[in-house]
Amino acid sequence: MNKKKSNKYIDFEFYSLEDIAKYFRDFLDKKKYIILFAYNGTGKTRLSNKFKNIGKYPDEETGEKTGDTLYYNAFTEDLFYWDNDLENDERRILKMNSNSRFFYALKDLIDMNDKINYFLKRYADFNFKIDYYDYTIAFSKNRIDNIKISRGEENIFIWCFFLAIVQLVIDNNESYKWVKYIYIDDPISSLDDNNVIALASDLAKLLKEDQGEKNKTDLKIVISTHHILFYNILCNEIKTAERLFFQKEDSNIEKYILKNTGDTPFFHHVSMLKKLKKAADSGKLYTYHFNILRSILEKTASFHGYGNFSDCLRESDDENIIVHKRMINILNHGNYSVFEPMEMVEDNKKHFKIILNNFLKDYKFNIEE
Repeated sequence: MNKKKSNKYIDFEFYSLEDIAKYFRDFLDKKKYIILFAYNGTGKTRLSNKFKNIGKYPDEETGEKTGDTLYYNAFTEDLFYWDNDLENDERRILKMNSNSRFFYALKDLIDMNDKINYFLKRYADFNFKIDYYDYTIAFSKNRIDNIKISRGEENIFIWCFFLAIVQLVIDNNESYKWVKYIYIDDPISSLDDNNVIALASDLAKLLKEDQGEKNKTDLKIVISTHHILFYNILCNEIKTAERLFFQKEDSNIEKYILKNTGDTPFFHHVSMLKKLKKAADSGKLYTYHFNILRSILEKTASFHGYGNFSDCLRESDDENIIVHKRMINILNHGNYSVFEPMEMVEDNKKHFKIILNNFLKDYKFNIEE
């Protein structure tokens, strides 16, 4: 790990995700919360797995591999899978992978339904029933049994299942005494802003219960997200958390940077502007750069009290604001990925550079920071 200081902000350079995971564990010896922001494709989910794997060790008595981290990431959702009863098309159930420690001692937790429902009723209106011996879940709604809930409802249910287990950890339940760390990576995607606010607030409230005298534990928590609103709500709700911006350097070697943003959750926008300016100057512009640009425009508009990101676009004699707004909308919502980047056509590169350069002239950010 290398350390360099830029004004009051400190950058930490790492050359593997495992080194970052080890750094987090050392850092959590003196801090309870880490809140991490990173754009998709940086390596957040892989980092959460590295962190979890470091805590795996053989049990001295049984020799079984055990662990110390209760985690939520994309792999958590894979612990649940559907049996759609293709033969009879009648009994559709969600199965749980009974081999996972996620469901440790589930049979002994007869009030698990109530614990899940406590959270679920805030977000959904369907019912469920857990079979603790077959590790299956049946759903119903409006008196119709054995329904298959939507993908969004399924994600919400799994998230509430996870929160119920977190509550057991905080309450010092004997079945989850093994949990020393909770690692949450991008809990729910594709939520509207109202639900994002509710979810972030509910999560922060639950985690802060661990600070009370009744439930005080040595539990340590890491939360990573690519969702700017979710990140900033958590920063505001959990004021004692260490706030970090995580990014991967554009180079041929594996190199990552952790930036301590201090009391400025939006600081990562400056870093992303620097990244966009560098890409624009080099001509290596990809379609996903429009996603980043729109995100920055939206947050700038919100900060200044404007109603729309287009209020931050400059209208000139040469370029029409309507064209630029339409381009950002279309290219932002396309099926583009940072994993398989698609380079912009030359005409789009030209428009992108005009929008970015005008923005940097109108809104003075110190991109040399």
